[in-house]
Amino acid sequence: MTDDNKGHIPTNLRLLLLVEQIAQEGAPVSPSALSAALGLPKPTVHRILATAEEEGFLQRDLDGRSFGPGSRLRKLSANALSSQRVRTERLLVLKKLAEEIGETCNLAAPGRYGMVYLDRVETHWPLRIQLPVGTRVPFHCTASGKMYLSSMPPDKLQRLLQSMQLEQKTSRSIVKPEQLMTELAETRERGFATDNQEFMEGMAAVAVPICDDHGRLLTTLSIHAPILRHDLDDLTLSIDTVRAGAKRLEEIVQ
Repeated sequence: MTDDNKGHIPTNLRLLLLVEQIAQEGAPVSPSALSAALGLPKPTVHRILATAEEEGFLQRDLDGRSFGPGSRLRKLSANALSSQRVRTERLLVLKKLAEEIGETCNLAAPGRYGMVYLDRVETHWPLRIQLPVGTRVPFHCTASGKMYLSSMPPDKLQRLLQSMQLEQKTSRSIVKPEQLMTELAETRERGFATDNQEFMEGMAAVAVPICDDHGRLLTTLSIHAPILRHDLDDLTLSIDTVRAGAKRLEEIVQ
């Protein structure tokens, strides 16, 4: 938006532009920052934020002042990404990847309480792990969840881990915040996340990020397999193939 247009936003566009501004920031935004960015009076911004929060499109951050996407906005985003043309293209990418690797591929997006599966293409093997579209899985013990956590700013990650319940899903689950922080630092450095039977006994997984044109994580692409066929070391050997699939998916959504 140009400076000339600030302060002259039609009423029916104000909520949309405010939500767009929050989405572009990629982090919770304060009312004063939104007022400055959009050129709207602070009382107007507060009224719009209050309505959007009440309806579930936005939610307050842990500081009690800033706002980020709410459940309805996240669902809207997921539905937009699931539009027929885009979904057809991305399913073709997932199908090709599943055929190349021979295991199930998943797309997941961060929700409020965990990662939510948006799409998946199953392996042809009769032995498989059933995690259908719409399944919500924890952040701390899944490859997709750890990939998302590793992308967060350190201060926000620290606050989130302090408020999260790190449930012991298996004997390998990381449930101590300091150990999880170390794992996430390693994830950030290598550029992919792993799950070595941490979420489910007998299952291994790897995940890579799918980013927007600003390099911010949108969703994750992961593959998982029973360790009877592929242990974590086997799956890690396919990480370049998974990254190539993520790159193709980024080209679809950008």
